[in-house]
Amino acid sequence: MKIQERTGAGAGRSAGPAQPSVGDRLPTAPRERKPALAALAVLLILLGALGATTLVLQAGKRIEVIKITQEIPAGSSVDGSNVTSVMVADDSSIHYVRWSQLESLKKLKAISTIPAGAVAVGEMFGSGSKLPAGKSTVGLALKEGQYPSGIEVGDTVAAYRVSGTSGGSSTGGSSSSSAGTDSLITGNARVSAVPDDKSSSDLVSSTSYAITLTVDSDKAADLADAASGGEVALVLVPGTGN
Repeated sequence: MKIQERTGAGAGRSAGPAQPSVGDRLPTAPRERKPALAALAVLLILLGALGATTLVLQAGKRIEVIKITQEIPAGSSVDGSNVTSVMVADDSSIHYVRWSQLESLKKLKAISTIPAGAVAVGEMFGSGSKLPAGKSTVGLALKEGQYPSGIEVGDTVAAYRVSGTSGGSSTGGSSSSSAGTDSLITGNARVSAVPDDKSSSDLVSSTSYAITLTVDSDKAADLADAASGGEVALVLVPGTGN
């Protein structure tokens, strides 16, 4: 009997200390917020985006410049017929000649021969021509029949001393004289200037046509002497026309 009573008396007691329920957790300390770091991160992101945008805009900045469309011999100038405008990426290290500077550029001379297709830069031009060593320029006042029709800057011509040029002909790359024997002065003269049109002030008279040739210096005196007497005829060298 005593054993049973003790057992019954202990039935209502807890077998161990009370334990917290499964759903309860120990409280945690609140996280410390750092608004200054967050603002700095946002600022860095914005600066990076701004820098990238600036680089893209600079790379895409284009300017209108002058491009040579026909070869310009040394000592000659640009005009409306041998240039065009193109857009290029701006680069401060390259001295492009802008299209807005065309009128000023017309007053300058090519320092050396400028090939067609080149973009004009300041170093190509100067106030005076700088001919290659051993070259000279000679101005001629020729009448019709003394030069090929359609002669243009950049053409290569042969210059002959002729007599009786009033009856001569030099159209289409051939020349002849009604009297005397023609003699070759130079077979490798380069046309460096011609009048823009028949109404140009470069026409020295109603029947004369002003043409400038670049020749070997040792031929310049003979050519000038023949030109002074009206005894020069030009022949276009085949395969050199523009």
